[in-house]
Amino acid sequence: MTRQRLRVLTLLALLGLLVWLADLSYGSAVEDEDYYMQELLTRDQDNQVQTLEKPVAPNRREHPSQNSGKKVAKGKSESSRQTDKTPADEKAVKAANKKTEKTKKSNLKAPNSIPEADGQFSSVKEECPPMGLETLKIDDFQLHASTIKRYGLGAHRGRLNIQAGLYEDDLYDGAWCAGRDDLLQWFEVDARRLTKFTGVITQGRSSLWSSDWVTSYKVMVSNDSHTWITLKNGSEDMIFTGNREKEIPVRNVFPVPLVARYIRVNPFSWFPIGSICMRVEILGCPMPDPNNYYHRRNEVITTDDLDFRHHSYKEMRQLMKVVNEMCPNITRIYNIGKSHSGLKLYAIEISDNPGEHEAGEPEFRYTAGSHGNEVLGRELLLLLMQFMCLEYLSGNQRVRHLVEETRIHLLPSVNPDGYEKAFEAGSELSGWSLGRWSNEGIDIHHNFPDLNSILWEAEAKKWIPRKMFNNHVPIPEWYLSKNASVSVALETRALIAWMEKIPFVLGGNLQGGELVVTFPYDKTRSQGVTREPTPTPDDHVFRWLAFSYASTHRLMTDANRRVCHTEDFAKEDGTINGAAWHTAAGSLNDFSYLHTNCFELSMYVGCDKFPHESELPEEWENNRESLLVFMEQVHRGIKGVVRDLQGRPIANASISVEGISHDIRTAADGDYWRLLNPGEYRVTARAEGYSLSTKKCEVGYEMGATRCDFVIGRTNLSRIKEIMEKFNKQPIRFPVRRLQAQRSRERRLGTS
Repeated sequence: MTRQRLRVLTLLALLGLLVWLADLSYGSAVEDEDYYMQELLTRDQDNQVQTLEKPVAPNRREHPSQNSGKKVAKGKSESSRQTDKTPADEKAVKAANKKTEKTKKSNLKAPNSIPEADGQFSSVKEECPPMGLETLKIDDFQLHASTIKRYGLGAHRGRLNIQAGLYEDDLYDGAWCAGRDDLLQWFEVDARRLTKFTGVITQGRSSLWSSDWVTSYKVMVSNDSHTWITLKNGSEDMIFTGNREKEIPVRNVFPVPLVARYIRVNPFSWFPIGSICMRVEILGCPMPDPNNYYHRRNEVITTDDLDFRHHSYKEMRQLMKVVNEMCPNITRIYNIGKSHSGLKLYAIEISDNPGEHEAGEPEFRYTAGSHGNEVLGRELLLLLMQFMCLEYLSGNQRVRHLVEETRIHLLPSVNPDGYEKAFEAGSELSGWSLGRWSNEGIDIHHNFPDLNSILWEAEAKKWIPRKMFNNHVPIPEWYLSKNASVSVALETRALIAWMEKIPFVLGGNLQGGELVVTFPYDKTRSQGVTREPTPTPDDHVFRWLAFSYASTHRLMTDANRRVCHTEDFAKEDGTINGAAWHTAAGSLNDFSYLHTNCFELSMYVGCDKFPHESELPEEWENNRESLLVFMEQVHRGIKGVVRDLQGRPIANASISVEGISHDIRTAADGDYWRLLNPGEYRVTARAEGYSLSTKKCEVGYEMGATRCDFVIGRTNLSRIKEIMEKFNKQPIRFPVRRLQAQRSRERRLGTS
């Protein structure tokens, strides 16, 4: 009996042990799955306050065009200066599928559940900035796709505003395109850390030959890239309205932010006679994670206390006024003219004696915004004027030396009309070209007279220097006529008058959409050729000036950086001759070199023409040192004053350097500046009515121009002319034979 009891007890104990082990193994299978990811999910619960409200019945949509995605897409026509606005009429929706609902009932969280979807919450009126597909913060290996049509249309090309080349090839096309056109295709972004996703921006394919775009899509998220949760509209998948054409960006903001590591865009419909092709930007905020070493290592932080935001025209004017009030002794605000809509083109001068040209002090200029949608250059100049004022007041010796030895002019917005259009649309919705041109539809940067053709024709006919000089090429009469007012912008005329009034020595115009510095010539010399190197006589100087900016930029010369669009300029040290890139007649750079003394270059300061405000501190760090270094190059070469024997300055005297077929001229005070690389040069000064003077001038490697003054005397012929004009007498000019015959006749009469 006792044995039977022991057997029964033993069997019961074994059964209990088996049940306990089964429960334990079941619980482990559920609770220990992806434990590390679950720990991250439960950490801080997004660090945000959400207001719990009564459950709201989800609105059912029968057609993609009627869903909440379309409501958000309307934002493309609204003012989106800041990307922190969501429609006020959005209602809370559930983002969990049946699997997560079942696990909630059992009080167990699935490893891929989305915290915001666990309860019924009101819509969070918050929108995160772009994650950086356009600005290249997101690396190529963070982008994945279901299939690709070919390498040049791979996931790495699915970046917002990426541009295809003129001739599409296997390397650089203008979008991600799926290998098949079906509902199983997707484009995926790996954030590499938990991220709060708040929206998606899409475009079609950049192409001159194809019309491809996605008209609607779904959004899915995951924490392990295996189990995916589709954003829901109640019990149905939420379908967002996509694009209606290939260039205008469309933004969709999620009703509720989603926290995950991976996000997918799943095309649901597309242009009927096109293919599945997309360019994408994801809006997302990285979740706080002090253990994320990768993020902290690559984070760029600025210590400058500046106004890092986008400024409207009115705000720009107010900021310039604030800088002027902070530093009244070294700044002056003035305008050079007006835009087509009547907005004044404001500039600020920074100098120890603002308002006056000091003999021996070179004039420098930075301009920006000739293409109104290339906003980064505009904001960099606004930051630069703040920086120089504050650093001057704090005693920064480098800045003080620049201010005291240079007259600096900053013109932040050449095309304010175009900027206002882009500003109204917003940084992500302005696309690639909105606001680029003036109100008259003119590209201001390429609206100058084509002096290259005039000079090259004169050289071919050997008119130089007999009939024409190799510098200060005159503007054609047709360009100055009233009939040309249709094709010549008011902004261009204002720039020309400004350039002729002030004896600028060096200038840079800031542009966007690339990372490269270009230098003249911008027009190819061979007719019909779209690109070929076309150097100026000062090519060696221009190459140094370009390299001085590119080499001190944080990214331009980085051989490991990804190309912005189609050209790998890092192989050329971040610089290129303008004509070798693409030919363009009538550019500001060529006009400045051929019509004035000023050497002008173009700095393309970022892949993103209109970066989000959150990117401005990093962009400032990328360009700050380059902006200062390039300004300092105005003090490289030779300088001096040309005077007559009485010590009076001679204006408009010509300064020529042996071996360089491009001369410069002296300013009103007889002073000049000639940019040259280190070396020994034979320099000649000449002026009409004066004898020429030649001397050797040596340029060293240290910063600071070499002093090289000239004293030239009047020629005998010019003295005679001066005396005759003084007494209102004109010299009698007889033909030689006639004069000899008259003299012989007088002799005969005298002897007879």
